[in-house]
Amino acid sequence: MKKIFVLSSVFAAMLAITSCGSSKTVQAPAGDVSVYVPCSGLEYKTNNEYFRANAMGLSSDMNIAKQKAMSAARTQLAQSIETTVKAVTDDYASSYQDGENEEGKRRFQELGLQATKQKLSGIRTICEETMRTPEGKYKVYVAIELSGNEIKEAMANRISNDDKLRIDFEYEKFKKVFDEEMKNYNK
Repeated sequence: MKKIFVLSSVFAAMLAITSCGSSKTVQAPAGDVSVYVPCSGLEYKTNNEYFRANAMGLSSDMNIAKQKAMSAARTQLAQSIETTVKAVTDDYASSYQDGENEEGKRRFQELGLQATKQKLSGIRTICEETMRTPEGKYKVYVAIELSGNEIKEAMANRISNDDKLRIDFEYEKFKKVFDEEMKNYNK
């Protein structure tokens, strides 16, 4: 029995050593080429502090290319925030609004989305690159962000100003649910 244990330990160690030493590079399929996309990558992704989005706009007019990029990025950012707001309001209403009816949940979510729309004016551009194609068109790449804390505070203010919801609203519990949802972006 002891020999089997020792042999299996030696085999496992050999397997670990050989698997660590064989670092294979992954080959791209024939014809595929890696592409660099400005204003994208890990540093431009939503995390537990900021909602982020990036996009590209293409036009023969540089200003229109920028408008297209900003519009697409804002839409992407708004959708990301809306998804988070829905998750937070569903979790908060279910967990802390014991016995709350559907109208209360809907109202809670509406106020959260209104606060989000209002706060989209606070978007910051964190990256912008403009390029010109060989055909003379402009490509504008942008990355934008909005603080999660700004959204949280705006939602809390809207909800606490609503007479019906203020009675049941507990900011610290809401904040806890919101922060937990934001942590999901780091996974």
